[in-house]
Amino acid sequence: MFKDKLSLVPHLPGSYQMKNKDGIIIYVGKAKDLHRRVSSNFNRAHTGKTAKMVSEIADFTYIVANSETEAFIIEINLIKQYDPKYNILLKDDKSYPYIEYIAKPYPKLKVSRYLNIKKRDNKKLFGPYPNAYAARKIVNLLNRLYPLKKCDQNPKKVCLYYHIEECLGYCEKNVDNIKQTNMEKEILSFLNGNDKILTDKIKEKMNLYSEALNFEMALELKKELDYINIVLDKQKVELHDLTNRDIIGYFFDKGYISMQIFFIRNGKLVGGHTDIFPVISEPTDEIETYILNFYTRHEIPKEILMSIDLKLEILASILKTKCLYPTRGPKKKLLDMAQLNAKINLENELELTLKEEYKTEEANQELRKILRLPILDRIDLFDNSNLFGDFSVSGMVVFKNGREAKNEYRKYKISVDKNDDFNTMKEVVYRRYYRALVEKSELPNLIIVDGGINQINACKSVLEELNLKIKVCGLRKNDKHRTNDLIDGSTYEEIPIEKNSNVFHYLTRMQDEVHRYTITYHRTIRSKGSISSILDNIEGIGTKRKKELIKRFGSVSKMEQARLEDLAEILPTDVALNLQKFLKSRKETIEKKAS
Repeated sequence: MFKDKLSLVPHLPGSYQMKNKDGIIIYVGKAKDLHRRVSSNFNRAHTGKTAKMVSEIADFTYIVANSETEAFIIEINLIKQYDPKYNILLKDDKSYPYIEYIAKPYPKLKVSRYLNIKKRDNKKLFGPYPNAYAARKIVNLLNRLYPLKKCDQNPKKVCLYYHIEECLGYCEKNVDNIKQTNMEKEILSFLNGNDKILTDKIKEKMNLYSEALNFEMALELKKELDYINIVLDKQKVELHDLTNRDIIGYFFDKGYISMQIFFIRNGKLVGGHTDIFPVISEPTDEIETYILNFYTRHEIPKEILMSIDLKLEILASILKTKCLYPTRGPKKKLLDMAQLNAKINLENELELTLKEEYKTEEANQELRKILRLPILDRIDLFDNSNLFGDFSVSGMVVFKNGREAKNEYRKYKISVDKNDDFNTMKEVVYRRYYRALVEKSELPNLIIVDGGINQINACKSVLEELNLKIKVCGLRKNDKHRTNDLIDGSTYEEIPIEKNSNVFHYLTRMQDEVHRYTITYHRTIRSKGSISSILDNIEGIGTKRKKELIKRFGSVSKMEQARLEDLAEILPTDVALNLQKFLKSRKETIEKKAS
């Protein structure tokens, strides 16, 4: 099929790109020898995902590189650019939280997440903490033990935290620089691995509370000490340094790779990351690509321990860190432990993973056949939401090859008449696909709107205006708000689908997801609108303070539950007191009406 073209591929390093019949790149790979690697896709038998990928190849291109390292970089950049369907991407797009210490203008601790790795530069970050609860617990405890600045604003007068000696009154008082410097040293010492600093501080506070006969507070700190001791005990490793390092283990079996990454920070095992994915190319190539992708979104430590099978020198030069294979001692034990965990994870999860993949892919293919589509790689789903015509919004979710592509989800505030569902759908569809055409971004093979013929016609009218030929269907619910009918946008006929079939469950999952995403956004908008109207009743709360309260609390119920000192972090004490009284009175009125 590609005999003549394959003969021209050089025996040089580079990146190759496989394309389907529509010219879309479906896989990007790298190779030390392009000719040998590209040819291997066509001159040998394949199984599983690789066989499926090869069956879709209609053409290929390649880029010759000056070195194997350059081939790695080209591959990663092309994967980011084209997001090929058969390249393994990280399953989650979350960033792990860090504990951030801010020194100026006032000392402060907070839990931070940075999706953009460049934003972490020049910041004092400690972590990552895969367990966000543990990170928040540590920050809360340090805030209780040390008089750090607690509020986000600069009130004119000191708040309750100053009076209970949990803040030095940075907004009003002249703070003792020596006291502040010593406090900073202790906090940073603990975050850098000196556990004794914190445990001694807790014991000191416990004794002070006990001497003052405040046994309740002493007991609370005792519980905190027990928690910290348990956490620190679990984090203990046999290494005798405080170097930040990751341990990467993997296990390959039955066409799947299991990854296990341990995070060791300041001599402690603070957590890990696991993943399981199918292999398309050579296992070590897939693992190396996965590692480079992983560290585009996560902190690169000073040292990474990994298997000797991987190209350590190339990975080290690209990541600009040490990549080592330990042969003995505690580091080797940790690497063996990571490899063992990867093996156990694959053995425990493989059967479930295979079942889920089979059901999802089969359902996606069945839907493609039912709708007589040549290809079904991407589905865009739309839903509108409003309450009595207020706070009208729309949401779009995306499914790629049967799975949620959450980084592609979009939210829309609607500007048209709030009660006009037809024009609401027109607005959101136009905004979505006009921008896609301008940016030349990926278009779907199928659009599903939540609703019937009215919503279908709204969507189709916009697609015709934009000269786009995309299949449109509607998903209609029954009177119990359950998925009921699939409406063909071409014939307006109901497509019969058995209620216990994989396709029906697949459609239900998609409809539930777009509804969940849209209604969550709507509730957020509505809650902020509700807060805004309530705050208008309180003297002393203007536009700026209103925004700060909405940002901090997010909902009326959270404001009702807030302590006076929490409100006083943003508002003057008398205004905070008036707000608290108003919220209490409002709640009692609502409860009386309900009864």
